[in-house]
Amino acid sequence: MKILQVNSAARTVGANSTQIADSVTARLIARHPSATVEVLDLAANPHPALDQEGLGALFTPAEDRSEEQHARVEQDNALIAQVQAADVLVLGVPMYNFAISSQLKNWIDAIAKAGVTFRYTEKGPEGLLKGKKVYVALARGGIYRDTANDTQVPYLKMILGFLGMTDVDFIYAEGFAMGAESIEKALASAEAQVNALIG
Repeated sequence: MKILQVNSAARTVGANSTQIADSVTARLIARHPSATVEVLDLAANPHPALDQEGLGALFTPAEDRSEEQHARVEQDNALIAQVQAADVLVLGVPMYNFAISSQLKNWIDAIAKAGVTFRYTEKGPEGLLKGKKVYVALARGGIYRDTANDTQVPYLKMILGFLGMTDVDFIYAEGFAMGAESIEKALASAEAQVNALIG
């Protein structure tokens, strides 16, 4: 088993979402001692946003790309290769202003590539990253689960499913901004969810 853990918090140290993701990965390793783990920290290794230069590189035929354009495309390709090689993905996902972090959005924009991780067919789009298990470790300051203010879960279900990753479990750790007792409850709840999902 190959596990890819993607930490998408803006902080490299002390992020609650990373703590929950670490717990998920540790439990997976305990269940599968021969598993290998690759950790991608998007704060320590930020991926460039999809800007004018990035689009220009992607839409320029490979034989016509400049050295800078080749390098830009290869940055995306490296992230795609990581996902393709993984059997299990563990995503550490904080909530910033009711949405995912810009770090995670840049990663998603990099791995969503027509003809590589999804394709359009006569029957509609088909995701090509199939057969993978995904755990999403959510950390929020307030309580948003199953409310209209939770934009993260619907979006992540949609985009991961669009790419072919439909076996997705969400671990909720909420209330980190609501005092020490709430933090303790959030961590305990997350641990219980991990136990229930992985054992």
